[in-house]
Amino acid sequence: MHGYTDNKEAHLRRLKRIEGQVRGLQRMIENDDYCIDVLTQISAATRALQAVSLGLLNEHLKHCVSEAITEGGTKADEKIAEASNAIARLVRS
Repeated sequence: MHGYTDNKEAHLRRLKRIEGQVRGLQRMIENDDYCIDVLTQISAATRALQAVSLGLLNEHLKHCVSEAITEGGTKADEKIAEASNAIARLVRS
């Protein structure tokens, strides 16, 4: 079981909402909407994706990483490194 399983439906709802935002962006470009309006909506979609990412990361730390730490050994080190790499990717984006 993954850390996000308990909130799977909420994550899916948020992602579907973001999908709608992206489709709206496509329409804005098709309709030659004002650049700043498009950029504002891109920023909103980006923040929404970041919120989903942070939620998933939090659940991963609470579930997968804490479970691995309880077990100890190399698995704990691997999960901590994996989480650190994920955080680094999020910070770069």
